[in-house]
Amino acid sequence: MTLSSNQQSLKKMVKGRGLAERHPLNWTRWITVGVIWIVVVLPLTALFLRSFAFRWLFPDILPGQWGLRAWDYTFGESSRVIEALLNSIGVALLVTMLAMIVGLPTARALGMHDFRGKKVVEWILLTPIIVPVLVAVMGIHIVFIKLRLTGTIWGVALAHLIPATPYFVLVMSSVFANYSPALEETARSLGANKFRVFRYVTFPAISSGLLGASLFTFLISWSQYVTTLLIGSGTFVTLPLVLFPFLGGGNAAVGSAITLIFVAPAILVLVLTSRSLGRGSTVMGGFGKI
Repeated sequence: MTLSSNQQSLKKMVKGRGLAERHPLNWTRWITVGVIWIVVVLPLTALFLRSFAFRWLFPDILPGQWGLRAWDYTFGESSRVIEALLNSIGVALLVTMLAMIVGLPTARALGMHDFRGKKVVEWILLTPIIVPVLVAVMGIHIVFIKLRLTGTIWGVALAHLIPATPYFVLVMSSVFANYSPALEETARSLGANKFRVFRYVTFPAISSGLLGASLFTFLISWSQYVTTLLIGSGTFVTLPLVLFPFLGGGNAAVGSAITLIFVAPAILVLVLTSRSLGRGSTVMGGFGKI
């Protein structure tokens, strides 16, 4: 009797697993993966093939002739792609650091405290998103000329900081809205100073949200074109400035090669961030080190 009941239980488990495998959520997952492949992977594959194509005529599925002329030009000195790539990375990292310095205290205040004029502050933060970028940049361009910030990395970074900060603050304020300062008070009562409280209590608790906010900030700065064009004055070149002329016309193979370079760091950041968020973060593990 015992063996028979165990066999029946095993059959029920197998049947239940089979039903679970046919659950609509699993079909939804496969449909989502398929859409991602169609929307993201296939265009990138087409760009990859185009970058190596010397001649690709319609209606051929694959290029008729292959070559490295586009990549030779891309990595040549005349294209300024390497210079633009380094400038884009430097500006995006600088903007992310500045957004942390400016945005973390603001987000903590908005997320954890209620005070008079809070709605006004939130609307002011949303202004760079609502107001067209060109209007804001034209307003600060004259000021930056007087301050001699045009054509410099600091001027471009400060200009990028205007549209990037609201996203950083919005993400982090939602993180702090669900954050309890009870552990911080406990750590202070045990003799921890402000640095150790932030290092072992606050930072582990907000690290996932901080990573997501930093990702948004990095990518927003990475893709800025109008602000860089005006504040950079044509002397400070980033990847969008090099890429856009090829998107409007010219050599499609070179444009595809530069596009792949432009997209690659963003994809790398997304992959690394998703893996880090998947691991999660624990507050108590760091709290025990105080």
